[in-house]
Amino acid sequence: MDTRQSILAWLERTGHGTRELRELEGDVSVRRYFRVQLDDETSAIVALYPAEIRQACSNFLATNRLLQGVDVPVPEVLAADCDEGLMLMNDLGPGTLYDHRDDPWDALLPYLQQAIDYADRIRSLPLEEVSALNPALDEDLLWHELEQTWRLCLQPWGVLDGKGFAAELWGALHDLCRHLGSESPVPCHRDFMARNLVPVSPHPTLVVLDHQDLRSGPRFYDLASLLNDSLFVPETIEEELTEQRLTGREQRTSYHRAATQRTLKAVGTYEAFSQRGDDRHRSLIPGTLARAIFHFQQTPEAQSVGEELLHRLRPLLPDDDG
Repeated sequence: MDTRQSILAWLERTGHGTRELRELEGDVSVRRYFRVQLDDETSAIVALYPAEIRQACSNFLATNRLLQGVDVPVPEVLAADCDEGLMLMNDLGPGTLYDHRDDPWDALLPYLQQAIDYADRIRSLPLEEVSALNPALDEDLLWHELEQTWRLCLQPWGVLDGKGFAAELWGALHDLCRHLGSESPVPCHRDFMARNLVPVSPHPTLVVLDHQDLRSGPRFYDLASLLNDSLFVPETIEEELTEQRLTGREQRTSYHRAATQRTLKAVGTYEAFSQRGDDRHRSLIPGTLARAIFHFQQTPEAQSVGEELLHRLRPLLPDDDG
């Protein structure tokens, strides 16, 4: 039985007769998504979890319940069988907040403010329950993610030519991850960015997607992801949105460190998927690199290597950043 027949048979067993099943374009994940027209004329989404990420299905059910408990809007799960790796959810429509990236910033601002409020609610979750779900985003994992960017991007791009510079940058990024890992951890979504937020009614409500990786991590990681991953918030609006949450130099430095790690990690993720034949997010690499350089230069770790890194990456940055 092929994939489509398996899904249709499962839907029938769960009491959801189906008129049409159409596969959707996914994101940077091996999960597959299908839009289904049900017999009652409603639309729903089927998520298919391959065997290698089957645990993410169970995690999604657990994190859905946790987030509902702190009034963070999440998809409604209509049916699930994690042994088969199948989940049926309500259809939130085709567009995420990222699809509104060309809207005026004054139109996006209420959504960003609402998202930051959700991030605060996520931080209020019981740390013990969250920590039991997934490995902590600690120093080792933070560095492991940057190691992919180092191997797939910085090395082949020739950014690391010259042993002295490579060693200095290696040390600076290790120090950055060490500082982030030494913070008292808080619950974080882990991928809290525009492509995982769906605008719904009433305005400016957002539904939070892809929360199965919920875990403990650096205190400003979700905030840094929201304002720097995929949707590149202008510096003036970034200052406005963070003014009440980042008090003092130490907190600002922590935020810049989180934004540096997150954006460099994202570059490596985009490149990894591109090398597997999926180029959809490759166009995000220049802008993401620009954000990484900006935030890195606001950290003490960049004191000796920041300008040189900017010089070496400049040909890869957007024209208006160089």
